[in-house]
Parts: sequence; structure tokens; C-alpha cells
Amino acid sequence: MSDLQKYVEYLIFVTQKINKFFDHQKIYIACKKGCAKCCKNAEFPYKKIEFDLLMEGFKTLPQETQQLIRERVKDLKEEQKKTEGRLAHTCPFLIDDVCSVYDFRGVICRSFGLMFYRENDTPGIPFCIYEGLNYSALLNKETGRVSTEKYKELGYDQEPLAFNVSHSFLTDEVLARGFGFTFGETKPMLDWFDEDFYNV
Repeated sequence: MSDLQKYVEYLIFVTQKINKFFDHQKIYIACKKGCAKCCKNAEFPYKKIEFDLLMEGFKTLPQETQQLIRERVKDLKEEQKKTEGRLAHTCPFLIDDVCSVYDFRGVICRSFGLMFYRENDTPGIPFCIYEGLNYSALLNKETGRVSTEKYKELGYDQEPLAFNVSHSFLTDEVLARGFGFTFGETKPMLDWFDEDFYNV
């Protein structure tokens, strides 16, 4: 079995876990097809093996869709040069506010929207909370944090919880070793593309 196949096995396992977390917090989750807030204005951290699977998904797309994505990547890379480095951007695989490679998407794309633990074990919140989406009913605007008391005031039965779903946690090499593969280096998704991708 190849490393990519082992990674897919891992993805099946971890996606089932993540989906249970989303189900557990569903009263606070506004995610739905076509929202796509999480696919815009980000850098999308990707490990090497995540990018390899993304490219497998790319190969399944119709030629005209592939060409559109190539053109978007080329434009983004040119924009990135102007900024002399990193660039927050809309994912080039987002078409009409829908992911064109949904089954091949990265780990960050599967877990975004939940409250999560940062590396220092403090809870983090998805940015869409400030746009009236996930967990927004619990947002304390003065502190910029989720109020764990407010859920009772609102009559919710389920407490808002954070989970270990940060990209760094879900792509830890210890987890990978358990499935027999390695994640490899981390880069912003855009940095994995070279000129050979869009100069065809």
C-alpha cells in the first residue's frame, strides 16, 4: 500500500471523528454548501502528502476546470511576488462557492468551523464567528471570546466545546506513524505550485 493510500485511510478515520465533533456542536454550526467563508482570504497550510492528494483530485476534473484553476494559480503566484512572500487568498479550487475537489481537500478544510485548541492549549474560535456564523450567538463582543455561560442563558442544552482539531495537531507525525506514512513539510498551499503546473 502506498503512502498516499495510507494517508487516505487516515483521512477516513479522522474525518469520521471530526464529523462527530461537528454533530456534537451542530446547534452552533452554520456551515452549509455554498457558504465558502473558510475558503476565502486564507493561506491554507498544507503538508506535502495533503497536496499530493489534492493533485490527485485535480486530475479528476474536466479539462476546462483544470485550465481555470491553472490560470487562477498563475494569477495568485504573480500577486504573491508583488507582496514579496505570503498571500491570503481565495482557494483556486473554489468554483461558484463550492469546492471542486471536496473529497480530496486538506485536513484544515475538514476541521475549520469548530472551536479548537491552539498549541498553547488556549481555545481558538473560527473567524466566521465575527460574520454571524459559527458560535456567533455566544460571542462576547467586548472580550472577543465565546461566553460559556451564555449558552445556558439562551436555553441551549449543549455546552460549546473546543476540540483538538488544529492543523498542527491533526498533521502530527506521531499520528502519521500510526498509519504508516509521513505528512512531510508544511507550506501554504500556494507555495507547493511551481511554474510547471500552470505553464502547460
